Amino acid sequence: MAAPSAAEQRWLRAARDFARRALPAPDGQEPAALEAVLRCLRSASGGTLPLGYSFISISDLQNQQHIPCCSHLSWSTNEFKEWSYQGQGALPMQSTLPRTYLILVGYLTDERQGNKEKLVDGCLYVKDNTGIIPCELLHFELEWLESLFVFPSWSYIPQTNQRAAGYLEILVDPVPVGAPKEVLHSIPITSPVSAEPLLISRIPCQKRSKLTLAGELTRLGPLLRVHHKTFFFLFLKCFSSAACVPVLVQKPSQLVWHHVFQLGHRYTITGLSKSSLKKSGQTTFVTSVSSCLLPYCAEWVREQPLKSAWQGESTQSSFLETAEELSRSLELGAAEETPRSTKESKIISYVGFVTKILNVQAGLFLLDNQVCLCLAYQPLLNFAQGLRPGACVELIDVHLLQKPLVSFPFTVLGACLSSMVVLKSFSRLSTPYQPLASSGNLCLQLLFRFNLGMPLYLWLVSLLEMFEERFSCFFGHRRLCSSAHRNPGAAEKFLVPLLQAMVPDSEEARDIYNEILAKIHQCPLQKYLTLNPPCQAPSLSTVCRVAEQRSWEGFSPSQLLSPLEAQHMGTQELNRRLAWSYCTLSAGSFQPQLILLGVLRVSSRTSSLQLQDKSSTLPCVISHKDGSPFAQTALIGSLLQVENYQLVVERFLKTDFPSWEHLENLKHVREKKTSVYVQFYFEDVQVLHAAEGQIQKGLRSGNSSSLRKKTDGSTRLETPEAKMLKLEDPKADTGRDENCQGGQGSTRTTSCVSHLFLVTQKEGLMLRNYQPPGEEDKEAQLKELQRSFQATVLWLGRPCLWDHPREIGNLPELEETGCNGEEGVTQQEALLLFMGKSLRWFPFLHVDGLYRFIVPCCSDLEVFDKLCFPPVPATFPNRPSCPLCLPVQDSWYLQHETWISCLPECQLTAVSVLTGMDQRTSSIPEVLSSSFTGSLVSFCGEVMERTLCASPKNEKPPVTVGLPKQKETLLSRDHSVKLSVSAAPGSPVVMDVYITATYLQHLWGLLPGAKILFQNLERKISRFHNVYCTYIASSCVSIVSLPASHLPFPSSPAGEASSPSLVFLSSLRSQLQNLLQARILCHLSCVLTVCLQWVCSLCSCIFKEGRCTRHNPPCPSQTGVRQASARVLVEDGTGEAVVLCRNEHVAAVLGLSLLEWEAVQNCVQSRGSVCIQHGEAPGTGCLEEPEDLVACYLRSLCRSPLICRPILLDFSLDRKPSKILQPAPLQLRNFRCGEVEFVSQVGPRPSLLCLKVEEVGQDALRYLNSQRMRRTSSSC
Repeated sequence: MAAPSAAEQRWLRAARDFARRALPAPDGQEPAALEAVLRCLRSASGGTLPLGYSFISISDLQNQQHIPCCSHLSWSTNEFKEWSYQGQGALPMQSTLPRTYLILVGYLTDERQGNKEKLVDGCLYVKDNTGIIPCELLHFELEWLESLFVFPSWSYIPQTNQRAAGYLEILVDPVPVGAPKEVLHSIPITSPVSAEPLLISRIPCQKRSKLTLAGELTRLGPLLRVHHKTFFFLFLKCFSSAACVPVLVQKPSQLVWHHVFQLGHRYTITGLSKSSLKKSGQTTFVTSVSSCLLPYCAEWVREQPLKSAWQGESTQSSFLETAEELSRSLELGAAEETPRSTKESKIISYVGFVTKILNVQAGLFLLDNQVCLCLAYQPLLNFAQGLRPGACVELIDVHLLQKPLVSFPFTVLGACLSSMVVLKSFSRLSTPYQPLASSGNLCLQLLFRFNLGMPLYLWLVSLLEMFEERFSCFFGHRRLCSSAHRNPGAAEKFLVPLLQAMVPDSEEARDIYNEILAKIHQCPLQKYLTLNPPCQAPSLSTVCRVAEQRSWEGFSPSQLLSPLEAQHMGTQELNRRLAWSYCTLSAGSFQPQLILLGVLRVSSRTSSLQLQDKSSTLPCVISHKDGSPFAQTALIGSLLQVENYQLVVERFLKTDFPSWEHLENLKHVREKKTSVYVQFYFEDVQVLHAAEGQIQKGLRSGNSSSLRKKTDGSTRLETPEAKMLKLEDPKADTGRDENCQGGQGSTRTTSCVSHLFLVTQKEGLMLRNYQPPGEEDKEAQLKELQRSFQATVLWLGRPCLWDHPREIGNLPELEETGCNGEEGVTQQEALLLFMGKSLRWFPFLHVDGLYRFIVPCCSDLEVFDKLCFPPVPATFPNRPSCPLCLPVQDSWYLQHETWISCLPECQLTAVSVLTGMDQRTSSIPEVLSSSFTGSLVSFCGEVMERTLCASPKNEKPPVTVGLPKQKETLLSRDHSVKLSVSAAPGSPVVMDVYITATYLQHLWGLLPGAKILFQNLERKISRFHNVYCTYIASSCVSIVSLPASHLPFPSSPAGEASSPSLVFLSSLRSQLQNLLQARILCHLSCVLTVCLQWVCSLCSCIFKEGRCTRHNPPCPSQTGVRQASARVLVEDGTGEAVVLCRNEHVAAVLGLSLLEWEAVQNCVQSRGSVCIQHGEAPGTGCLEEPEDLVACYLRSLCRSPLICRPILLDFSLDRKPSKILQPAPLQLRNFRCGEVEFVSQVGPRPSLLCLKVEEVGQDALRYLNSQRMRRTSSSC
């Protein structure tokens, strides 16, 4: 025999080292064990040692191999390529398993080491001296147990989690190293005929002898674990009939039989006894400790028919279907299906390849890219080992459910406890192993808790997948999906109420024993009804996209304008009215209903509250139903669920429509943009996951928002360093996922400083020229403006140093102030400057709120004083009266404590010095009063109308010089919004508030119907003596209440006004300022002037014969617009008024029909303009042309007695009359009634603007007169 080569000697030395380290053998017998292994290797390799392969131990395989691999000891390269090529048939785009050259040697066992003792769970393992690893075999024999094997062909599949070990797939039968164990293959057995009476007999079990049964395996149940006990059922069929009997295997040492059994094979089981299950009452045979599993031997059996009660179960199995046959049957079933009817699932068998793992925790796998396999209703096959993409499985007696869920794209094959799932071949693809979670599986827990059917279960899985996908990056999977009896996770809080609403209380618990053993099969998969999900919770990016789509569906610019108004508008006014509109959507606007989920964040860039998930952010406006501002800083970072909300889509259009006739031509729409936000009440919010683990009780009450109650009745503050975890700006750290900021990694400390203060004034967001001291480059500061806001506050008490946050009491600063009485020392005014990241506190800071600044990682009590600086230079004469400025640092945390109105009386006394310093809120009638003297006003009111208008020519934009380059705003800078604000719904008195477009980008919720608190507006009086307010740098707005959800929200910028009230002209003198709309029953005395024009839509010059008459410079417009106006005199017995009527109201006043009015206007087009005056002194009306036939017709019409008639007139005050009327005293005028002449004092005629004209019949006239008389008598 030739001497071994150097390479062989090195290989043998490595083999001996491996044997000493890994092979379990008695001391001194390692060489014999190694020699036996080498003989096996030579036999498998054609008589030579596989020098190209190396030995590997179990521990080295688990620690060193991190990607899937395979090893084939005796295969050539061509054989491996052929094997790999065949494995890519199901998934051609997947790569195959890479080949390694490793030799695996070990023992097959069914035991693993537990914490204190060895455990038997029904799984198989390969072990050596270094470790143990789970394994899967397609074929297993009992004599292989605890024997040493060489594994010539195997695959190692690590877990997706690199820190956890994987498992082995044994591709071919292992080669035994020693002689196999001898097992008795044949013994005498009891005839099956004699076993039948025992199942129905009442003889006590202990009085019977053990039985030995033989039969063909017709069904093998899954391994079940109930109450920490593992077992399975099998069914043996009589050789000559379809009858079968059940056998229960529950002894730990016999669980390995589950790997031995193969469907259709014949077996003999010894030591059986009869047993009755307590809960179900079913009778079955049970193995004993002495039971043995043996192959069936024909010479020891005499076949006899068995008429058993178990016969009905076997008739359910149907023929085996392929993917093509299943597709044809599905098409046929879909044609016969009736909608909304309870359907019964079909039981079939199926063979297919796993092509995708849909959700391993939910037991969902995709077969052949067209069928979903659901294994949730039975334990997953060995924790889903082997069920990788590319593996072939055989399904026997599974339920076929077509379209169980409307939104689920696949037909489902559901395996119940009577079904069989057999792994036919392993995958040859390099796909990782996704293990099933053995505990904490929320899907399976809720499935069994509510006994869900397949439609509800698939809906549950889709909701949970959505939930994890959107929020696991914020809180982690464990926090979201944890399930504890007293502390459920966020996902459970979200899902359980939905399932409780869908599942009736009378739903019975699942009986697994009847499901397996009953004569008539019953399981949750047997009957089903196609489920249309009652609600949905899509991602925020989807919510925004769908809302935008809904806002533009069926949208037409003509919807925003009344046709009667639009046809008289010029180009500029027409396009301006189209520039800004909105629509609102509620949860019920979506089918199915849409639930909003999001983490509450606050952005330092937009200074707005936001709901955030992994996909996007959604700005939000939060209010309280009691009208108090939202200031709950403790909610930052919490996961919220909102079901009652208003989704607002602001639409912005850039158009160039020449006239109203072109509104249907969308080519004039140059640009469309939207802005989406949501508004809701805090009382409609459910906190699914609080940032600190639990939500404070103060959040639901009207008291402190962040004070927690201890068990001893005292109070403590939240841990400030923990609060800092919630303050990360979602996109501040560019190195991380911009939408997934968990806020981890904060330095923990127990030392911090806090200071309590009261907000007395707050100003709005704008660009300011702040110059903090210590900066050298003054010129650079002057050029760069900082977006900021400021607030005037009053410090309460002194700064407090905390050795630990829990040591603080309930507002000790107020108690200290009240005891010492040193208000001059402990109360000091300061001006807080918010810039940079501190802008995030803007939506939380409100007047009359008590807040606390917390400085983490700090022990310096003078930290606030050291940062203060004077707001003006030292040479300024009034410097001592100005409060010190304090720039708020980015790392400080703001905590809302309570409102001053919620303080107890003892603490309220401590701040009684503030009584004269609070900001006074006036009423709208007070602001409109001529006796009002203030220039800055604050008031609260409801928005009645929102109109986009051009900015006044005499007012410049707030910032025009030194403005940094910013993104283009949605509205042009020369636009303003006019808000008509009423003191109360239905009140005729309104205040107009003008806000320029520069400020609008920071304001949300300015909608008709919203109640808003305006602070520090500038009160102005126009040249027409109208009082209005403008939003300036010091102004601020707060949304007090949201628009009522039951009211219709118009698509136009203006809201719908309520029905006007009936008034007298004499009563208008007390309401001459800012009357929104009213109605009078009056008599039309005469028509003073009428003017009909055809004007240019672009420059408003006269348009004549199809051309604009402007010549210097020439106007390019080719479109004219009809405009008409008339001034009429009306009286109602209490006074007179001049009413200005425009456009279609002129026809109503003149009593012309639509055809007559159209004919008159057509005649005007050739003339350009026709004007007449009647009933006024010369020079007071307009210039007329006496020779014109149209003018003569109009004059004769005005002189007709038919014009003078009673009418019902809706009007508003003409705030911009053609002639500015100066206040005048009462004058004496003569009135004649028949032959009697009266003299009375009459005031100046008010100018009214006609809104609507209605003819009054005799019956309506009598009724309205009676109403007027009743009101007159009651007022007297």
